[in-house]
Amino acid sequence: MIRQKKLAAGTNSSIVVERCQVCDSPDLESVLFLGYLPPVNTMPAIGTRPAEQPAYPAELLHCPKCQLVQIGLIVDPGILFPPTYPYTSGTTRILRDNFAQLSEEVAQRYPLKSSDLIVDIGSNDGTLLSNFTQHAKVFGIEPTNAGKLAIQRGIPTLISFFNRGAVEKVVAEHGKAKIVTATNVFAHIEDIHEIVDCIDNLLSGDGIFISESHYLLSLIETLQYDTIYHEHLRYYSVTALKYLLEMHGLEIIYARRIPTHGGSVRVYAARKGRHPVDPSLNRLFDEEKRNITKETLAQFARAVTQSKLDLLSLIREVKTGGTRIYGVGAPSRASTLINYVGFDNGILDCVLEIKGSYKIGKYIPGTTIPVVEEERLFLDQPEYALLLSWHIADELIPKLTSRGFKGRYIIPLPNPRVQ
Repeated sequence: MIRQKKLAAGTNSSIVVERCQVCDSPDLESVLFLGYLPPVNTMPAIGTRPAEQPAYPAELLHCPKCQLVQIGLIVDPGILFPPTYPYTSGTTRILRDNFAQLSEEVAQRYPLKSSDLIVDIGSNDGTLLSNFTQHAKVFGIEPTNAGKLAIQRGIPTLISFFNRGAVEKVVAEHGKAKIVTATNVFAHIEDIHEIVDCIDNLLSGDGIFISESHYLLSLIETLQYDTIYHEHLRYYSVTALKYLLEMHGLEIIYARRIPTHGGSVRVYAARKGRHPVDPSLNRLFDEEKRNITKETLAQFARAVTQSKLDLLSLIREVKTGGTRIYGVGAPSRASTLINYVGFDNGILDCVLEIKGSYKIGKYIPGTTIPVVEEERLFLDQPEYALLLSWHIADELIPKLTSRGFKGRYIIPLPNPRVQ
């Protein structure tokens, strides 16, 4: 079994990826380099004097052997996921709706009993598990303070990174899990083979592992370079996931594309032969074979550069003497876009977040662009709103207009435009 050097949390160091994280091949091809980016959760308080901040190379690598696309540097998880981690999944409606739909899909495809256990890896504030509490027992594993919010909501949660010790504790106290979920986290954790082994140890004999991750095909199709940052160690295709899971005696039994985060893939896996394999999987594999190639990755890289130039050109046209541009939304992807394109507080006056966001009162990483409450958009009425959460523009624009915003919208990706 492949084992890469493990990076212990808190070592304040990093590992250059020289071999594929899945198949260990040394023949990695560079796809794209976005420069040196700060950790997306390093957000100094407004008013803090600029001081030295770390920044890490953001390079995408492609493995021709197993088709995994991956980041070129593994950064200490203690830096990327500090205890003050500002992200909470419950503040985003599309995620709440997605988790509710996931629970309905699970109940339909694999009915649960009240005695069954569901464990969520990286359970955050417990939003996903809250949808299952009426159907089964639930338990979360979460390394940041978001886990305390889950506990306050009545979701049993272990405040810990997901590792063998955490699995042993859960199994000893609660038994094996019928369902293990990992949504928007399975691509984040270093030493993926250790993680899959831990998941295997946590699952009951007929248990099912469900992951949701940014989907490589969506990234290519809609030019989502802003989803490239160091939390995302891997950018999965179903082909690469199949390769990984089969190394551990697991097989994909169902998968489908979902809209979260601008395009993700939901994958169900189980031990070989324990559940029927859905025939629709073949369509996904065929689609990937046609559309994820060395040439399409090269075209993607060229398009990223052109998109940056087009966005800068557009901003130059609209940003005159007194023109104000407010950013809307401060997801992690906003940090990549802002730093890669080169925005500062002379271009982008501020970034807006909904009331209650832990990011309010902080600076966007690597800048002194302040994050303030969304109400400022309606009070100040800037001429332009730059949709940093552009992947949900169809939801945001009617909502902001109905609440009284009178300006125009800048949609930065995939083709920068004013609306």
